[in-house]
Amino acid sequence: MLLKAEIIAVGTELILGQIPNTNAQVISQALQEIGIDVYYHICVGDNKERLKEVFQTSFKRSDIIILTGGLGPTEDDLTKETVAEYLNLPLKLDENSLNRMKDYFKKTGRQIANNNYKQALIPEGAIAIENKNGTAPGVLLKYGDKIIVMLPGPPREMEPMLKETVIPYLSKMSTTTIFSRILKFYGIGESDLEERLKDLIDSQTVPTIAPLVGRAGEVTIRLTAKAGSKEEAQKIIRPTEEEIIKRTREYFYGFDNDSVEEIVAKLLIKLNKTISIAESCTGGLLAHKLTNIPGISASFDRGIISYSNRSKHELLNVKNETLENYGAVSEETAKEMAEGIRLSSGTDIGVSVTGIAGPDGGTAEKPVGLVYIGYADSSTVCAQRHIFSGRRIDIKERSANSALHLVRKMLQKLENPSNR
Repeated sequence: MLLKAEIIAVGTELILGQIPNTNAQVISQALQEIGIDVYYHICVGDNKERLKEVFQTSFKRSDIIILTGGLGPTEDDLTKETVAEYLNLPLKLDENSLNRMKDYFKKTGRQIANNNYKQALIPEGAIAIENKNGTAPGVLLKYGDKIIVMLPGPPREMEPMLKETVIPYLSKMSTTTIFSRILKFYGIGESDLEERLKDLIDSQTVPTIAPLVGRAGEVTIRLTAKAGSKEEAQKIIRPTEEEIIKRTREYFYGFDNDSVEEIVAKLLIKLNKTISIAESCTGGLLAHKLTNIPGISASFDRGIISYSNRSKHELLNVKNETLENYGAVSEETAKEMAEGIRLSSGTDIGVSVTGIAGPDGGTAEKPVGLVYIGYADSSTVCAQRHIFSGRRIDIKERSANSALHLVRKMLQKLENPSNR
């Protein structure tokens, strides 16, 4: 049975761009895993007439309508009221929801306000979904051949309700699953990657192949197949996945939710290697990314933010002659920074980043976005030159990401010497 779903996110703060609509992404991914196709995402403000107009359209064209937001206690929280009015259903008090709400306020030491009571009202014939992290219950309503779900807006409240109640309920109605596999690449542009895979993309049926731009200079390929089970879908995807990796092996680095910092951390720990970092233009971002990974303390020794020339000389032993002759942003300085942090910390690996993040400070010879990444171990000292574009934060992000990929490649060579 083909089920068409759509998601309505309710909230003026979403329309104004004050907060991102992450709920739609989370819900779409969850529905995909149980084989339900999402056809539309809609965002509407806290306005009864506009919400009713949107819901009317959704009700006519979709089998499953999931609304998030607008279940709070204030006057502009109108989701339940609007849906119930359109369906001509009275709102009834759900005693269990009211009792849970009273317990919630008691535990938090607060007095329940009169306007909170409206949160315990649900359309007649609906089932209340327990909210373990807030006061507003969700709503699950079977109305004819339609399924209508109403969930709170805050993700910490919405996501457990979706995972624990809504998805198990909907999964019983779907006979298929949609499975996607993400392949991640670095060091190749989207158009170049697409050119290498052009024949596969042009002739695609199942699985579908979608090239996507990733984060901070990365590129991804999404392979998607629909089948009777996740295992069957994986089997369909596998030959295409293997062929893509075969053609692009030098750029491929991971799957799905893999991050380069996780891969680097695992390799450092596996190979029993220690690392220290010297950063200039990234201001500690590289160390921040690496220290986000649990267990990295076994390998990460220290990070130094050497922003000034003086600090580069005093803390990293970069020669004054190097700084005077080549400048702080140069291959020579990046190498000496990497070697200096490695020797002063006594680690196996030293990494450095020095560059011009902008928006000012660039010249014709050294433009904004020029970055050198240095690497040093007991047998190698090298540096990479990059020119990055974008805002200051974009250049910092791409610099840190590129440094991690350089370390990844060097560690993979240590792991598999035959691949050198």
